[in-house]
Amino acid sequence: MEFDNEIPIYLQIMAMIKTDLVIGKILKGDKLLSTRDMAVALKVNPNTIARVYRELESESICFTKRGMGTFITEDESKIESLKEQLVDDYLSQFMKKMEQLNYSIGDIITKLKRFEEATHE
Repeated sequence: MEFDNEIPIYLQIMAMIKTDLVIGKILKGDKLLSTRDMAVALKVNPNTIARVYRELESESICFTKRGMGTFITEDESKIESLKEQLVDDYLSQFMKKMEQLNYSIGDIITKLKRFEEATHE
């Protein structure tokens, strides 16, 4: 994984795990790699992964079973809520950028329709 120097690494890893969860790359109930194994895989400090897991646990996205590891939530409504949150975040970022370009909602809709037509030809 390549990291953006402008955003804390732990936040980028959290975003990766959340995205993997909502797209089905990680499934509810899946066991996450150990802190050490995840750190090696991503070439980061184990303390960074420990923080990621703590933060995800505080958001009820994962839970830890003592002596067994860290697991993704099995709560389907939590996963659906996470998906909606990610969509809202992406739309917010998109809208801010479009506003900087002085695009109105109408302009954006027109552009999206043209984009869709062009990609389906």
